[in-house]
Formats: sequence, structure tokens, C-alpha cells
Amino acid sequence: MPAAIHAFSFLTAAIAFLFALYLYLWVKKRKVANPEIIRVSKLIKEGAETFMAREYKLLAIFAGVVAIIVLILLPHPIWTGSPVDNIMMALAYIAGTILSAIAGKIGIMVATLSNGRTAEAAAQSLDGAFLTGFRGGAVMGLLVVGCSLLGVSAVLLIAGDATILLGFSFGASSLALFAKAGGGIFTKTADVAADLTGKVELGLAEDDPRNPAVIADNVGDNVGDVAGMGADLFDSNVAAMTSALVIAASLTGTGWAVTEMVFAYAILGLLASLIGIATARVGKDGNPTRALNSSTYVTTALFLVMTALATAFIDGFSWRIWGSSATGLLVGIIIGITTDYFTDDRRPIVKRVAKASASGPAFTILSGTSYGFMSALPAMVGIAVSALVSYKLCEPMGDGFALYGIAMSAVGMLSIVGMIISNDAYGPVVDNARGLAEMGGLGEDAIRTADELDSAGNTVKAVTKGFSIGAAGLTVISLLGAFMAEVNEALAQTGRPLITGFDIMEPTVFFGILIGAGIPALFSAMLILGVDRNAERMVAEVHRQFNTIAGLKEGLATPEYAKCIDIATRGALKELVPAGLTAIIATLLVGFIGGPEAVGGFLLGNITSGLLLALFMSNSGGLWDNSKKYVESGHEGGKGSAAHKAAVIGDTVGDPYKDTAGPSINTQITVVSLTASLFSAIFAAFSIF
Repeated sequence: MPAAIHAFSFLTAAIAFLFALYLYLWVKKRKVANPEIIRVSKLIKEGAETFMAREYKLLAIFAGVVAIIVLILLPHPIWTGSPVDNIMMALAYIAGTILSAIAGKIGIMVATLSNGRTAEAAAQSLDGAFLTGFRGGAVMGLLVVGCSLLGVSAVLLIAGDATILLGFSFGASSLALFAKAGGGIFTKTADVAADLTGKVELGLAEDDPRNPAVIADNVGDNVGDVAGMGADLFDSNVAAMTSALVIAASLTGTGWAVTEMVFAYAILGLLASLIGIATARVGKDGNPTRALNSSTYVTTALFLVMTALATAFIDGFSWRIWGSSATGLLVGIIIGITTDYFTDDRRPIVKRVAKASASGPAFTILSGTSYGFMSALPAMVGIAVSALVSYKLCEPMGDGFALYGIAMSAVGMLSIVGMIISNDAYGPVVDNARGLAEMGGLGEDAIRTADELDSAGNTVKAVTKGFSIGAAGLTVISLLGAFMAEVNEALAQTGRPLITGFDIMEPTVFFGILIGAGIPALFSAMLILGVDRNAERMVAEVHRQFNTIAGLKEGLATPEYAKCIDIATRGALKELVPAGLTAIIATLLVGFIGGPEAVGGFLLGNITSGLLLALFMSNSGGLWDNSKKYVESGHEGGKGSAAHKAAVIGDTVGDPYKDTAGPSINTQITVVSLTASLFSAIFAAFSIF
């Protein structure tokens, strides 16, 4: 492959890093003068850093063990061929885990820097507070995408073999799986405990400093929604590029353009995100949601125009592939719009659930569950349409191009991931800012401004989760193609018949489908039970403090915040490993029992079931969250009413749905797809049936 594309990749990543540095310095210059905000911000930062240090220490041990396994077995048993490939694969795996960890660490650093500054800016103006929160999130967005582009390009340049990228992507995905699961368990442990004890039992405000769980809740916003989602979207972007590049490598005799287009579109997507981030402003209407959505639409339009120009003027670029990429991106936007309809508190669905809450929590749960399931259909249809259109567009180009078209559809959907991460990280920053504004006594106007920013953040977070789940769906479909390419390469070397598809009437395939469909449900249950067990422990701790610390209820004593942070940390670290290992081990067992055909069925079942559950849980959780906020804004009786208590209960059910299990499933389906591709040759050589 021409070295020029690597040079362009490195240059674009450098531009993203420099712009991120500018935004970081801009945010850092904002003033923080309120002593209480400074004190609480420090507690949040220290709690987040303590959790991340302990989590990364545990994950470093896991990564070390897996790296040894990779070194011995992948891409082939080390005793059967050259050890160089195994060494390269192991190093690529380690590089993927390190960059994924860096993505999370960067997110924590910037979010904890931005939250207090956003709170104080909210006392001055909506626009200033919006810019502070958004630019803080944008630092993470640019650095994550820059790292993914730099990492993929560097690994391919050094290794010269697209198969080695599977190791890099597996490293990113496996660490993201545990980081997202661990952060999600932490954040929802604290959120559920804080809401149930503070709001429901004692009638306290959301971020009342008398609540011992409130600081742990704010810490959780960072370790779950910032660090976890940063690692998650880093993984998704790397996996999309990897699947496209692995399939491109199998398209022999087609010229260099199939590989070049992957990098070209990723580069142009990052440049479009840079421009979109730079133009983000709250307009005269003072609507933060519209500002975030407008920036996304600007980025989308720029990407489509720039890639069309590249396709028109660069020799070898195909309009069919451009059409696949454009289809993926447009479907991503449509998924975002439909998610917005089901989760935005300005839309009728949220208002209906809020109204139902006046009749009791059972009606909150029933209506939210129903609309959550309903909301999954448009996204599932969108993913299906995108895959079908991309497949049919590129099928006439020759064997293998149909799956490459699906892979490029995923690359297109994730092309503006820099903007998506910026929007997503904005959410927890302004959520923390709202709490700091209340704890710092900045006044009702500042709290009202922060509430408006927070409401926009909740809506956009739901949209970005839907977007990332949709992108994961297309990515794993293309990874299924990468799995077939890897299996067929192994089969060709042994002279055995190649796999052309997976017949669901074949018993081994059907065996795999049923087991694969069940894994996301088991995985989700393990994570939600982890939140349940941990939240029960924290509720007991909050009760203990209110019962034993004299003057705490009256605000005359300081809660023992560190106790709640420690409970959330220990519980999350205890619960995160079993769920992730279950998904990986199940993939290996199915492969060794039924061979490649069974694994193909396993992936089909896992993808279908996983997407449905992820979309349902993400959207229903966002719906319940914004229904609660809609009631708290004065509707259906407002704070303290029966509708409010019911809405809070709905929100506590939705919390582990939308912030723990739901967004972790898309990482889970990516991890099992990469596990299947990495072990494809071993499955082809060793299986019971």
C-alpha cells in the first residue's frame, strides 16, 4: 500500500491532537472561584482516579494473561510456524489495550477539569456554559478518534498484514468491555442508591450534599459515561476499520483503492468532525439540544461532500462504495432522530410516560417498557436496510465486495465518531456541573441553566448510544464477513471446501444460533444483578450514616463520602470480570464443539439478540430518565408528587439498563466477533463435530 496514506493518517491525527490541546487550554483558562465547587470537584476527581487506578491494575493482569495466550496460539500455534506473526499479534493486542486505556484516562482528566468550570459559567450565561461543557467533551472526542486512526495505521504499516489488526482490535474491545461494564456498575450503584434514599425516602434534592452517595454518583458519571464510553467508541471505530481492512486484504487483484478508501474516509470523517466541533454554538433561540444536533448535521454534510469529491477525483475510488458509506452514515442519523423521538422530554412519548406515572410506578414501568421495545424497531430496520443496500450496491463489483460494502457502511456510520463522542462526553460534564451548581450555592438561575444543559445532555446521550449501537451492529455484520475470510483462508490451506454462507437448517449452525442468542440476555442479567447487589450495600451504608452521624439530616455534619465511593469501587471490580469472561468463553466452547459453522450461527444469534436488547434497554432507560426530569420541571404535580416518586422508581430501573447493560452489549457482540475471527483457524482444525 502506498506510504502516502499512512503519512496523511499521521498528519490528520496530529492535527486532531493539536486542536484538542487548544480546546483543553481554552477550558482550563475558565475560572473556578467558588470554594465549595473547588472542594467537591477535587473529591470527584480523586474518587474517579482512585477507581480507574484500581480497575486498570486488575485489567492489566487480565491483559497480561490474554497476551500470553495470544502469543502461544495466535494467529497459529507458535510451534507450527514462524513465531514472528505471534509476537506481532501479541504486541498489537497490548497496543490496543493501552490505547483504549488512554482513551478512558483522557476522558476522566478532561471531564473532571470541565465540570466545575461549566457550573460557574452557568451563573454567567447559557452560551458560555454550553461551550465550556461541549469543548471539554470535544477534547476527548478528538483524541479518541486521533488515537484510533493513528493506531490502526501504525499497526498496518509495521506489521504489513491486516490479520494482525484483529489482535489490535481485540485488545481495544476486550478492555473496553470490562471498562464499560465496570464503570457502568459503579455509576449505577451510586445513582440508584442516591435516588432511592435521597429522593424517594427523604425527599432530598438530586444533588443534596447531605446525601452520602451524591459524590459517588458524580464520580460514576465520569468512570461510566466518560471513561467507559470513550473506550467503547474507540473500540467501535477500530473494529469498523479493522473489519473493512481484513476484507479488503482478501480481495486480491482489485488494486490498492479498496484499502485506501478505508483510510481516506476515516481521515475525511475526522476532518469533518473538527469543523463541526469548531462551529458548535448555542444560537439566539438558546437551545442546547438544537446546537448539538446542528453540529452533527454540519459534520454529516461535510463528510458526504468531501468523500464525494474524493471519489470523483481519486483514481480507483468507486461510487458504489461511496454509496455504501453514505447509506451507513444517513441510517445512523435516522437512528439518532428516532431515538430522540422516544427519549426527548419535548416529545409526546416522554410526556405520556410522565402522565402514566401519576397512577403509580407500575404504570411507569409498563409504559416505559412498551415504548422501549417499540423504539427498537426503527433502529433494527435501519441497520437491516443499511446492510442490504450496501450489500446489493457492491455485489456487482465481484466476489467479496458485497461484504466489503457492509464494512464500509459501518465505517461511514462511524466516520463522524469524533462529533458523536464530543456530544456524549458533554452529557456527564454538564450533569456534574448541575450538581456542583447546587452544592456550590450558585443560585436558582445557575441551577436552571445547568438543568437545561443537562436535559440536552440526556437527550443527546440517548441519541449517541443509539448511534453507537447501530454502528456496532453494522460492524459485527462486517466482522462476520471477516470471520468467513479468515476461516476460508485456513480451509484453503488444508484443501477443504470453503464456507459460502451459514445454512440455519444445518444442526451445528442452529446449535450456535440458539446459544449465541442467549448470551446477551445472560450477560445483561449478570451486569444488572451486579448493580442490584452493590446498590443494596450502598443503600445500607447511607441508612447507617443518617442513623449514626449526628446532625447529618439537618446539614450540620459532613457525610462520609469515601465510604460510598469505596463500596461502589469494590463492588464494580468484583462484578465486571465474570460477565465479560462468560461471553468470551462461550464463543470458544461453541467453536471447539461445533467448528466454524457453529460459530457462524453463534455470531448470527448473538448479533440479532444483542442489538434488540441493547436498543431496548438504552432507549427505555433514557425515556424513564427524561420522564423523571419532565416531572421535576413542574409537570404532573412536580417534585414531591406521587408522579415524581413513581418516575424516580422508573429511572432507577432504567439506570442500569441505559448506562450499564445496554451500552455494554454492543461491546460484547464486538468482542465475541473478534474472538471468533482470531480463533477461526483453530476452530477449523479442532472441533468435536
